[in-house]
Amino acid sequence: MRQYLEGSHAVAQIVRLCKAQVISAYPITPQTHIVESLAQMVADGELNAEFINVESEHSAASVVQGASATGVRTYTATTSQGLLYMIEVLYSIAGLRLPVILTCANRAVSSPINIWNDHQDSVTARDAGWLQFYAENNQEACDLHLMAYRLAEDHNIMLPVMVCMDGYILTHAYEVVDLPEQSQVDKFLPDFKPVHCLNPDEPISMGVLMGPESYTETRYAIHQTMMDALNVIPGIADEFEQVFGRKVNCLIEKYRLEDATQVFVAMGSMVGTIKEVIDGLREDGQKVGLLKIIAHRPFPKKIVYEALKNAREIAVLEKAVSLGEEGPLFSDVKSAFCGHGNQPKISGFVLGLGGRDITKKSILEVQDTLAGAQVDVKFIDLKI
Repeated sequence: MRQYLEGSHAVAQIVRLCKAQVISAYPITPQTHIVESLAQMVADGELNAEFINVESEHSAASVVQGASATGVRTYTATTSQGLLYMIEVLYSIAGLRLPVILTCANRAVSSPINIWNDHQDSVTARDAGWLQFYAENNQEACDLHLMAYRLAEDHNIMLPVMVCMDGYILTHAYEVVDLPEQSQVDKFLPDFKPVHCLNPDEPISMGVLMGPESYTETRYAIHQTMMDALNVIPGIADEFEQVFGRKVNCLIEKYRLEDATQVFVAMGSMVGTIKEVIDGLREDGQKVGLLKIIAHRPFPKKIVYEALKNAREIAVLEKAVSLGEEGPLFSDVKSAFCGHGNQPKISGFVLGLGGRDITKKSILEVQDTLAGAQVDVKFIDLKI
């Protein structure tokens, strides 16, 4: 059913359709509308779930960790400082192989205090063992949440998933969203059946002390599962298309890339602006294309290489920077070409930090820079 909804409310409706059983979160802008909406659904009897109020994001993550360990479907959401406050528990959730779903309403990290959008929060948590998906628009955000539950609870995966949507730009924007029927979601997402769970009738230990003789193997197992997910995701995406009647991309998306010699690489809502710029440049006869990264973790390195190998110049645009080095996505894209003979000119650009507007002029400034020498990290729209 097509509805005109705020992005946060659309995501809340999807979580309701997924029948999350335990929800816990702490209010923090711009994530709050999601869990406010879910709390109202629980209070009104529209969602049969426990909504647990807590005193911090660390506690919210701890609640869904404990609930997931007992074998129920869980959900939480946060942003910025809240995500970083959770990070101790995020590592624990992944280490326990719990299929928790978290929405990160991306927001800048203090100091200075800033409540607007960039990707520095979720990118900081990219090594925690969570799969990470980045949405371009609110329809994609909804679809990725459905995929997230289906993927996380696959017995070959059993890892948490973070769905990232740009704060305000998506969370507070109204768009037409196609929400599925409950029967469709039930067909695509069966009841959660855990591999292991805490049960007093069949006691087990979880998260036990592990010394040097075994710890490496646990990290390897998570890493290998992340890599395996690259092969599992396309099959689940095919199931999604069969059930819901539309295709969902979960790894990458190519836009006017077939004959492109100049290629932009980006993720999140800025992709929409880049597509408009590309359309204009194509009208002028320029062979420009886009590779949208949806899965930042696991990073689909081989697929990225195949998509970009014929490009002459590549511009990686991102709303994050590894201070003292370069953009994290830029590092990932460069790594995709390691061991290959052909090396296009790959340059990295940082823009949109702290919510600064990313305009068509910003994108064209990036393209103008490509004509010069390769750059590792260039801040666009810098005012000093």
